[in-house]
Amino acid sequence: MRPDTLRIAALLLDYPDRELYAMTPQLTAAAERIPERHGRGELLELLAHRARIGEHAAQEEYVATFDFHKRASLHLSYFRDGDRRQRGATLLGLKRRYREAGFELKGGELPDYLPAILEFAALVPGDASREILGRMRPGIELLRASLHDLASPYARVLDAVVSVLPSLT
Repeated sequence: MRPDTLRIAALLLDYPDRELYAMTPQLTAAAERIPERHGRGELLELLAHRARIGEHAAQEEYVATFDFHKRASLHLSYFRDGDRRQRGATLLGLKRRYREAGFELKGGELPDYLPAILEFAALVPGDASREILGRMRPGIELLRASLHDLASPYARVLDAVVSVLPSLT
């Protein structure tokens, strides 16, 4: 796995507030250092798109994509558990794994939030992150397919993420 690809993807899949949008040039420079086969082109595509449309339009596009399409949820346990009781157990298990690894969730976000999972995998590489990514891989693939169906530029970020994950068995 490539921590740099995962870290940039985590930032690109988070809401592009003023501070994050202002980081576009730095994120672009960091993405340019990633090898092509590890998602470089895919990440640069979204970064160029964001720079082209501007901050306000990038925020509107994010909300339109992730807040109004149930199949485009960034909360991956939804794909696995729906709104059933099992989802609570999944969230608690993720929270426990993060705590054991010394990883702190910021801003009260749920532990199944894809940017949090990707940040964890980038900052705490090893068995714990591989296990979590493996467990959440079906949700990542379903989200990726949904974003492609919506012709969303965010689909390319998921393509970059998948390019650095172990292949499906």
